[in-house]
Amino acid sequence: MNHHNPSSAAKAPAPSVSHPIDSDASGTTGAAPATLFGDLRDRFAFLKGFLGSPNGVASMVPSSHWLEQRVVRAAGLAQARCVIELGPGTGGTTRALLRAMPAQGRLLAIELNPGFHEHVRKVVRDPRLHVELGSAEDIGAFLAARRLPAADAVISGIPFSTMPFEVGDRIAQAVAQHLAPGGRFVAYQWAAAVAERTTPYLGAPHVQFEALNIPPMRVYTWTKAAA
Repeated sequence: MNHHNPSSAAKAPAPSVSHPIDSDASGTTGAAPATLFGDLRDRFAFLKGFLGSPNGVASMVPSSHWLEQRVVRAAGLAQARCVIELGPGTGGTTRALLRAMPAQGRLLAIELNPGFHEHVRKVVRDPRLHVELGSAEDIGAFLAARRLPAADAVISGIPFSTMPFEVGDRIAQAVAQHLAPGGRFVAYQWAAAVAERTTPYLGAPHVQFEALNIPPMRVYTWTKAAA
């Protein structure tokens, strides 16, 4: 889970170079679960990110395994061709998404925090993954740059409650615009701000609650109406 730095209401420009992740001895191959060392490394990186931007990172610790699995089930990724993750943080949920996706699927992870972006690039090694540095407002530009279709699922851990209203509204609008008919938007949040921003574009969400996380999280799921 992660962040969208509220101090930068002006969106970051979309980068001209993206980063497909290939298997490498320095990281996790094929999105395998993190080792004990890797888990400690992720936690340290997450805490560092929180201390650097407490309003932009929603927690001091990464998402729990229970929250990751609830998000994966809500997203329904078994047949997904294109999945977008907004705010991959240190990559725990990213790994869980990749394990649930088909071999031909593609995951586009968009991260605003440069430290988290570099961490995910280094530690999550999977040829289906493309990690981009920039704003969630630029979903369309990133999809176009990678020649990816509309998303079958968008998963978000960025805290809508701490970003300016207009930024959250633009992100919600971009998600709705670039979600395929029948696609799902899954957002895990402790506050209801994401529902306030997204409901005008995708209707009322289905809401679940995951207590086994710090902090406990609501999991909101929207399904875009079929064309």
